[in-house]
Amino acid sequence: MSGEAPEKPRLTFSKPQRLQKSWEFERARTKGQRLVKGCLILNWRFDEAQTVVRLGVITSKKIGNAVVRSRARRLLRETFRAHQHQLPPTADIVLIARQSIANKSTPEVERDFLSAARQGKLLRTEG
Repeated sequence: MSGEAPEKPRLTFSKPQRLQKSWEFERARTKGQRLVKGCLILNWRFDEAQTVVRLGVITSKKIGNAVVRSRARRLLRETFRAHQHQLPPTADIVLIARQSIANKSTPEVERDFLSAARQGKLLRTEG
């Protein structure tokens, strides 16, 4: 079939895209940059040696019980997953949920994330 649509990038969140070691989280938080926007705190650090953007999510007991914390993690991971191809591949990103995330919907969390990413000049322009 001619005239096929261009292939869309896969929107997965695989193991190589996850920050797993505590020192990786700490490095992004202490040696990187930080922005507070709405229901989240965005920390990021660039590492020219890596080829894929990586994410770590932190939810403390301050935001609520296990159900609330799990939902907050899902919201933050889903927002990252949907916009990962707009982020630079050399970035390590740590998202920290704030208490206000407990009452937020997916579009509201997405709006806060995109606003913080734009302010931090993390989003690549399309085109």
